[in-house]
Amino acid sequence: MADFRDDDPELPAPPHAGHFPALVMGALGVVYGDIGTSPLYAFREALHAAGGSEAVTGPEVLGLLSLIVWALTIIVTVKYVGFVLRADNKGEGGTLSLMTLARNSIAGRPLWVLVLGIIGASLFFGDAIITPAISVLSAVEGLEVVTPRFTDWVVPITLTIIVALFLVQRFGTGKVASIFGPVTALWFIVLGISGLVHIFNAPGILAAINPYYAVQFLASHGGLTLVVLGAVFLAVTGAEALYVDLGHFGRKPIVFAWFALVFPCLLLNYFGQGAFVLAHEGAVDHPFFEMQPDWARLPMVILAAAATVIASQAVISGAYSLTRQAMHLNLLPRFSVTHTSKTQSGQIYMPGVNTLLLIAVIILVLVFQSSSALSAAYGIAVTGEMLITAVLLFVVMRNIWKWQIGAALLLIIPLVIVDTGFFIANLAKFAQGGWVPAVVAATLAFIMQTWIGGRKLLLRRTKAQSLPLNSVLDSIASKKLHTIKGTAIYLTSEIEGAPVALLHCIKHFETLHEQNIVLSVLTATTPHVADDERVKIEPINDRFTRLVLTFGYMETPNLPKALIKAQTAGLSLDVSSTTFFVSKRTLKPTRRGGMPFWQDRLFIALANSASNATEYFALPTGRVVELGTQVSV
Repeated sequence: MADFRDDDPELPAPPHAGHFPALVMGALGVVYGDIGTSPLYAFREALHAAGGSEAVTGPEVLGLLSLIVWALTIIVTVKYVGFVLRADNKGEGGTLSLMTLARNSIAGRPLWVLVLGIIGASLFFGDAIITPAISVLSAVEGLEVVTPRFTDWVVPITLTIIVALFLVQRFGTGKVASIFGPVTALWFIVLGISGLVHIFNAPGILAAINPYYAVQFLASHGGLTLVVLGAVFLAVTGAEALYVDLGHFGRKPIVFAWFALVFPCLLLNYFGQGAFVLAHEGAVDHPFFEMQPDWARLPMVILAAAATVIASQAVISGAYSLTRQAMHLNLLPRFSVTHTSKTQSGQIYMPGVNTLLLIAVIILVLVFQSSSALSAAYGIAVTGEMLITAVLLFVVMRNIWKWQIGAALLLIIPLVIVDTGFFIANLAKFAQGGWVPAVVAATLAFIMQTWIGGRKLLLRRTKAQSLPLNSVLDSIASKKLHTIKGTAIYLTSEIEGAPVALLHCIKHFETLHEQNIVLSVLTATTPHVADDERVKIEPINDRFTRLVLTFGYMETPNLPKALIKAQTAGLSLDVSSTTFFVSKRTLKPTRRGGMPFWQDRLFIALANSASNATEYFALPTGRVVELGTQVSV
């Protein structure tokens, strides 16, 4: 049951509400955890793709590093930090927020923008199941560098950490969130120092800043180009988190953290790994851990494991947040949501989503066994989402920022070319594991399409069977109904139609309360709704009132708290004598429906799995009456 406090824990505090240093530290722990663990495997996989450290020459090492440097610069610094973070929907970011912003800016709110948003959200979930698996695996594999005797224990230890991580989600991250930032800050500082030490041994490695080496590598390696680009892209996975978590910290703290610590330390570490490879002519299987001194390897494994847990925590929380947005935008059925903090914005736990993620991550670890094997599955989801972000950003530039077409294309075309190149490169890994996020995304997109189509069909059937409220009220005037003291609130999704529960009370019980409120709940296309825009009261007659409550798609619709605000807005209501009437529909499949019979059954299964209205709207269970009806779909 949700918390009924007046200060809604679901409403994130504005970025200026906290101290700037604290916001920067929080951004380090939440926003940059994923991209911060990329040095564990990105350069290693790029080396392997180019033929291994023994086969790679000095110019080739410079080429690989130059590709990584400019991928970080173009994709993260220019695209996300420079422009995407500015495309906020009233302070909120993420694929669905950008989709809503872009769609609302076009007359008629075209379907193709919604489709792009659905695909982008689906791809995020494909990324969400891979990040915990590859991150924790890559950290635990450092034990093999400490001693080969740990080789057989890598997978069991990884699974233990992952299971523990998902099991503690129910307790919330509020108690440990305060250490996320400092631990991640320490991680980046260690990354920078460990890389800087080796740069002094081979300062010529800094020549990789010159993009000439990147272009030369791509031009001279023909068939290897796509494979190498697919590996290089691992360095920027996690960049999308900058935008997803925009609402939690604001743009300025995220930008400051990137330039002040994250970007420099990432570059130093990658340069250090390159310098280490150049200085060692023998095979280097795992440059990140092997370049550490013997005494530091075990502590580095422990710190890396902590960093990967934080990175995984961030993407799990992101999955909860995105699911909640999709629920409120009617893209998915209602899942059970538990608030785990009274003070931290966005601290929620979704048991169903948590269980599905845990099962998927465990399967990935057992199937792929190593981060190198799993790296083939990484990339398609992220590059696809980045391409969609670029397209939606172009719409925002033209329609909201009012850029000239030439200026917008001058920026977007190079970004789309880069994103497309990386997307094609990752498609080359489809058979080796890239199919995993593609299948996950396709499945989720189909589920969303089924839910949207099923709801539209259900709405048509319900409208066809419903009666206008005014005609029902006219018929009541001629009937002698028994009057019950108190107030009845009838929940209905039909603003104009009569609630089914009201019709049941009149027809079967011949009763009517002294005061009756027909309540509809709407979801706005903005993340949050101001209090003065939330409540709309429309008196119908001396016994009936129509009440419409509007919530943003990032807000949890807590009706008891909203009714208190409605009282202050002029609604006459005695909360202590109020009964909530909820219509519970039982869906029956029919072969004459608008969807295939088997898809009808899928929609019904989704509807049956949704949390009930009492829980979703935080209604007091002792004052809810559910009246059922059957509807064929």
